[in-house]
Amino acid sequence: MTLEFDYRKQAQDYYSKAPLIILGSGASAAYGMSGMGDLASHLVAHTDVSDLSSVESDAWQTFCQVLKSGVDLESALYQVDVTDVLTARIIKATWELITLEDSQIFQKSLQNKSMFPLSLLLDHMFRSSLKTINIVTTNYDRLAEYACDQKGVHHYTGFTHGFFRQLALPNDITSYRKVNIWKVHGSIDWFKSPLEDTVALSNIGDIPDNYEPQIVTPGTQKYQRTHLEPYRSIINNADQAIISANSYMCVGYGFNDEHIQPKLMLRCARQNTPITIITFALSDAAKKLILEGKAQNYLAIERGATDNQSIVHSSLNKTPITVEENIWSLGGYLSLIM
Repeated sequence: MTLEFDYRKQAQDYYSKAPLIILGSGASAAYGMSGMGDLASHLVAHTDVSDLSSVESDAWQTFCQVLKSGVDLESALYQVDVTDVLTARIIKATWELITLEDSQIFQKSLQNKSMFPLSLLLDHMFRSSLKTINIVTTNYDRLAEYACDQKGVHHYTGFTHGFFRQLALPNDITSYRKVNIWKVHGSIDWFKSPLEDTVALSNIGDIPDNYEPQIVTPGTQKYQRTHLEPYRSIINNADQAIISANSYMCVGYGFNDEHIQPKLMLRCARQNTPITIITFALSDAAKKLILEGKAQNYLAIERGATDNQSIVHSSLNKTPITVEENIWSLGGYLSLIM
């Protein structure tokens, strides 16, 4: 390690630029939310495959065999061409699992006011002149919204306030401080209504009659669905937030989503925009794009051999260093900047 290298100072410098926050599945996995592996097992066991056509039944059997061969869920869904009917059933099974886990976490948060380090981060960021914070996430759950609620911060996800929420433009919702949460793959509280528009329903434990969950699962139909509203507008707003950000903070994000990283990586390569990554383990994609790619200013921290050990990768140092403390989790990382 060079004597000049100070990862704490680097973390503080990147944070001082009011980063856009990117939340990946790892941010929710910290609370027990299912990852792709657990979701795959759930889909095989709980997807309703009754009354399928012979073609759909064959596609489902092929999908299950591909999974059992060791292929990951996202790759398996790309390998198998499923119909709209089967896609809807996969979405329903996914929705049921994530909604159950999301509800359990919300119940726990009612008893634990310090449950979300994200709450502390947002509160700390708002102690400046900052009036708006942008969060971009691929997650379906509402943990980011709960983190906002715990600190009494208003959030906007593309809809009006209330229990039956309808699509609204960003400027329709005004407040002194606001967190924009751009959910590029939808949310468990988004539904297509009988009128064919998308609404957001609070306090929903079951899918209402004649409503369809609006979440985008991996697979061949992923990009077709995201060209439709509200995804098109949400992704456009996320793009604008990424383009205008002076810094990025990625929490549990694996850099495997084509809706986010093209503009993100272009900014890191062309404008030298600094990026901080904190995660349990850096994905192969993250290593390729960040550590081995063209990002000029980066600080990437992953877990070491134990929870109380971290491995720090930095654009300021040629080789990673090992730190005997937990700074790879969001809670641990906060000790560097607060």
